[in-house]
Amino acid sequence: MIKKPPHEKSPALKWSGWTDKGKVRPNNEDSFLGLQFDAKEVFRLGKFGEASLEKMDFTFAVSDGMGGALAGEFASRIAVEKITTLLPRAFQHSALGLQSGFSDVLAELFDQIHRALAFVGGSYEETEGMQTTLSLCWFTPGWIYFGHLGDSRIYHLPKRKKTIRQLTQDDTHVGWLLRTGQINEREARTHPRRNLLQKALGGSNQFVDPQVGAIACERGDTFLLCTDGLVEGLLDNQLVEIVRESQSSKTVSNPAQLLVEASVKNSGRDNTTALVIQIA
Repeated sequence: MIKKPPHEKSPALKWSGWTDKGKVRPNNEDSFLGLQFDAKEVFRLGKFGEASLEKMDFTFAVSDGMGGALAGEFASRIAVEKITTLLPRAFQHSALGLQSGFSDVLAELFDQIHRALAFVGGSYEETEGMQTTLSLCWFTPGWIYFGHLGDSRIYHLPKRKKTIRQLTQDDTHVGWLLRTGQINEREARTHPRRNLLQKALGGSNQFVDPQVGAIACERGDTFLLCTDGLVEGLLDNQLVEIVRESQSSKTVSNPAQLLVEASVKNSGRDNTTALVIQIA
């Protein structure tokens, strides 16, 4: 683990989360999760809070389920619950820095979740074909490791900058069109095929191939995890504006709630979920 000078205070995380079913959907198929854990203990986190990174790691995730009736809701819940039991087993890797093994750990995690969803989906008529997206961030001192599949997103807002960078790639044809410059951000948001996924966990997919990565991080950096419902109602520059304004306010305790409420007000056609995590 990265050692700090004896006089230096360990970094802490400030987090907030919020979800809303939106104006159209009858139920909410999104789920989100915050965990604080080590090799022996796991603690579920509330919707907002602050804690030190000195002794324990943190994981945050969002999941957007799909399927008939309540199948999508079950799928997203299964995904986040599996993280609670599977990821802490790999904590010992972070004690070694994890730089050499994080990709294997996260790939195995996504594979196990996929297998669980496929099993449940094939066992009951009401959950047949259940699928979900999953975007996950693992925080350890000095580093963030992330895994992703689907069209939920992870954004990085660097320290004190009015810029935003999408760390994940949308697993959709429209996402590919946007990455290759064939359409712009506004066109992507209204494209008729924007919600057609090429990859997801569960369903009839035989194999999963998640995007995994790692970036160094520092105090002042902020990360945003969200389902696609959030970006249907807010452009990237609006995401930055709301996050930065909330961080400069002394009265706002849940910037994720501000993001979700603004998005639902502008659109609300889909379930909408956000997690905001700042390194302090």
